[in-house]
Amino acid sequence: MRPAGTGAAGLTLGVTMDGPEPVRLNPHSLALLRGGPLTALKVAALALLIEGSAHPARRGTLRTSGVATRSGSPLEKAVHVSLHRRPAGIRDLLEQPRVRTSLAELRAELIAAGLLRGFPRGRTRAARRTLDDLRAQLPLPGGREGLSTEDILYAVALHGDEALTVLAPRFAQDAGLLGRGGAADGERSSPNPGGGGHGAAGAAF
Repeated sequence: MRPAGTGAAGLTLGVTMDGPEPVRLNPHSLALLRGGPLTALKVAALALLIEGSAHPARRGTLRTSGVATRSGSPLEKAVHVSLHRRPAGIRDLLEQPRVRTSLAELRAELIAAGLLRGFPRGRTRAARRTLDDLRAQLPLPGGREGLSTEDILYAVALHGDEALTVLAPRFAQDAGLLGRGGAADGERSSPNPGGGGHGAAGAAF
């Protein structure tokens, strides 16, 4: 699933504009770059589900499971804290201050890396080339067998709803990530990106 040189800290991409160090993308920043804020939130929600700290609630919403998140991701922590107050749909989370701040920080990092433009908003040529390269390196998986949690998150970050329906169809439907609640993500819908628990990893899929 991962190309040579990829570690837990994120995909290593030789797309820096002026500096000597390659850009490193984690699943959330890749999701924001590829599909926009909604896609980044779907990846964060999926990560919380896999670790058992969130699960689907009524009417296509999410809620915490009472299990503290072990994630070091600011976006996942922001989503988890927001869900402590009450169940929320994925689009409702976009209005939460902590979530908005975390997304803004991710976007600022992508701008600094030369992958997003501040104004007018949009991807740079380097970003488009990077996404094309990653699609060639990391095709859509046919199933979850043999995939780590990181692999699954990267697949959803890069392939969006197609990957969700293959890798987590039950969760995607029950949590409102697809259809009217989540809408379709991806480059066509986000041309200017940036804008009782389940203890087992696969229990809610």
